[in-house]
Amino acid sequence: SNSANQRHDAPTAAGFVAIACGEDHSVGLRDDGTVVTWGSNSANQRNDAPTGAGFVAIACGDDHSVGLRDDGTVVTWGSNSANQRHDAPTAAGFVAIACGEDHSVGLR
Repeated sequence: SNSANQRHDAPTAAGFVAIACGEDHSVGLRDDGTVVTWGSNSANQRNDAPTGAGFVAIACGDDHSVGLRDDGTVVTWGSNSANQRHDAPTAAGFVAIACGEDHSVGLR
């Protein structure tokens, strides 16, 4: 189905190096280190997306997303229904990230 406009809002420009998908939203990582979001915004998956460059990895859970910056810090956005954002670490040193349905993990 396309009830959340996952296909309608999808970007058409080139330059993506990674894509991650949540339940009803998607995140793309561009070759300039910026993130682009599309699909549902029911839990601020799009409105809360970070701006600026410096991202090297992205991951999506059901209704939240995580970005890894080139300085080893993580940024979270979207739903916080299970403290996916509230409990995010603030220290640097991360080298990889991943998301589950309502949780995220980082590797130092």
